[in-house]
Amino acid sequence: MGGVPKQRHTKSRRNKRRMHIFARAPILVRCPKCGKPVLPHTVCSNCGYYKGREVIDVLAKLTKKERKKREKEMKAKGKEEAETKKEKPLTWEELSKK
Repeated sequence: MGGVPKQRHTKSRRNKRRMHIFARAPILVRCPKCGKPVLPHTVCSNCGYYKGREVIDVLAKLTKKERKKREKEMKAKGKEEAETKKEKPLTWEELSKK
């Protein structure tokens, strides 16, 4: 006839079966170029870079206003990186100070 259970499954037995059925949070990494969160092994949708190379020209798809805004952001980001690189390394005397 049909699939009718002979005995009722308890709540604990049901929950044990369902223990592995759940949605996992996506694992995100930071893009080395722009710092935005990206799925691993995928092209960054913000800057278009993958493994240090530009794969997609993101600015070509934007409108004139959006392109200008994005270029301004990238320029500001470049200046910040240049300032951090200009910092001279600490000497032993500076490191020993509390």
